[in-house]
Amino acid sequence: MIPLTFLRSLQHLHLYPAMKICKLQTLKLLWTLKPPCRTFHRHPRLLVSDVHSQYESVRRGEQEIPKYFNFASDVLDKWSEIEKAGRKPTNSAFWWISGNGEEVKWSFEELGFLSRKVANVLTKVCGLQKGDRVIVVLPRIPEWWLVNVACIRAGIVLIPGTSQLSAKDILYRLQASKAKCIITNDTLAPAVDSVASECQFLENKLVVSKGSREGWLNFNELYKNQPADHSCVKTRIQDSMVIFFTSGTTGSPKMTEHSQGSLGFRPLLCERYWLDTSPSDTVWGITDTGWIVTSLASLFDAWALGSCVFVHQLPQIEPSVILNTLCRFPIDTMISAPTLYRMLVQADLSSYKFMNLKHCMSGGEPLNPEVIDQWKSKTGLDIHEVYGQTEAGIICSVSKGMKIKPGSMGKAAPPFDVQVVDKNANILPPGQQGEIAVRSKPVRPLGLFTEYVDNPKKTTESERGDFYITGDRGTMDEDGYFWFIGRDDDIIISSGYRIGPFEVESALIEHPAVAETAVVSSPDPLRGEVVKAFVVLSDAFSSSDCESLTRDLQEHVKKTTAPYKYPRKVEFVRELPKTITGKIKRNELRAKEWGQM
Repeated sequence: MIPLTFLRSLQHLHLYPAMKICKLQTLKLLWTLKPPCRTFHRHPRLLVSDVHSQYESVRRGEQEIPKYFNFASDVLDKWSEIEKAGRKPTNSAFWWISGNGEEVKWSFEELGFLSRKVANVLTKVCGLQKGDRVIVVLPRIPEWWLVNVACIRAGIVLIPGTSQLSAKDILYRLQASKAKCIITNDTLAPAVDSVASECQFLENKLVVSKGSREGWLNFNELYKNQPADHSCVKTRIQDSMVIFFTSGTTGSPKMTEHSQGSLGFRPLLCERYWLDTSPSDTVWGITDTGWIVTSLASLFDAWALGSCVFVHQLPQIEPSVILNTLCRFPIDTMISAPTLYRMLVQADLSSYKFMNLKHCMSGGEPLNPEVIDQWKSKTGLDIHEVYGQTEAGIICSVSKGMKIKPGSMGKAAPPFDVQVVDKNANILPPGQQGEIAVRSKPVRPLGLFTEYVDNPKKTTESERGDFYITGDRGTMDEDGYFWFIGRDDDIIISSGYRIGPFEVESALIEHPAVAETAVVSSPDPLRGEVVKAFVVLSDAFSSSDCESLTRDLQEHVKKTTAPYKYPRKVEFVRELPKTITGKIKRNELRAKEWGQM
């Protein structure tokens, strides 16, 4: 339960200026409510009428959304005050282990102290100002969280990236974003150096390292020597806070912008109903730092409720390490991609006894019903599925207290009104297949992205009628549960990673052996789906050994783009199916792979 003192702090901060948060007992009831009934997630109404009138009016846009808001000062610093006053459970705000004996624990007060020092590095040493952009490519290390909070304090726009980015990926992101600073580690620093001369806006390079590197500022040395006195900038709720790069189907990755409101303020309204944690809980999100789900589950949404964010560095995902960690540490909630659960159920789970685990969540791609059944039979725990996107965060969820329908991704998550619509944006009846959409008019709900940066055409195309169109196809049943059918475009979702075929095709076509290529998804029992490339060989390589050439092409893609994008399957063909205008029919190839032809 959220402390009553935190609700008072919200009142003092004027986060809800038009809601008259003086009825504290009513609000206390709000935070102790469980998802009350089947209709809650489809139409987010609360059972207590007084709370309904105050809260729903904000969701419908009838009450004023606060003009100014900053997640660092208005949430994290308030938790620090509650913590110092002894009104919060004694668990940490952040708990990190390396797997090799190293351990870091921070309270909210320590998080504030250290993040202010980092904010001074960014503003005083690097000269960054509010609105400037910083690319951060770091693995699961404490510095990633410090940089996130520091950027929020300084009003600097953070752009996260997966540690598997190649030099080409980094070059594109630096040029497209016009980022003035990049923060990474020793592993990726050489890749940055190889392209930095082509990035005219790049002014500072910070390396998280124990040693020095020529041409780079040492992050660790700088922030330790900075003062901890930093005044949080005043940010508007619509100010840009984070930009995520997404994979495109027919072009380069898009920049998806989120604001202080869509990422920071939203969980104050509706976080409880998907993550459902408390200040005494410990949350472990086993996801890549480049994904929005890490920002949600392991930063904004967990810290909005004062929970402890647990992090294991995990250079590689190993089932035994995951299981032993769950046995050794008091982790209450675990969130991961379905691939991990598919790996875990193959282990002898009878020899493991989890210390505290009681809430398991899966997201990023559909989870096989049989895996849900196996996990339940072997551990006694349910797996609650969530469905979301970079553009909208969590869209649907199977929350605590809801009936689990294996294969379903749950009901609409507040504050969204989610529907299945046809090509004209008409709402379809239950059971009928269409496109999954989020109502965006007449009032755009908190949680939706602001825009695709520098791409107004794509931003406009993402909406149809009164809805934001997700690009996913599905159905909704009579109870309001949504069922995923597949992407309406060519995006490949493998082990939770979203991969655009264009990037893989672009890498393959650079190889002299490739005359033409088309990339689609192919079913895989462990990863859900994997990248498959159909390749038409150039004349000079037409008689090459196929096995050797396959390995060569795979290695070429790994070196050219992020390694997780490489085609795990390669098929050599004489020609590719095309339309009369010469466009490759990826849908035909994909249908063949999935046994639909």
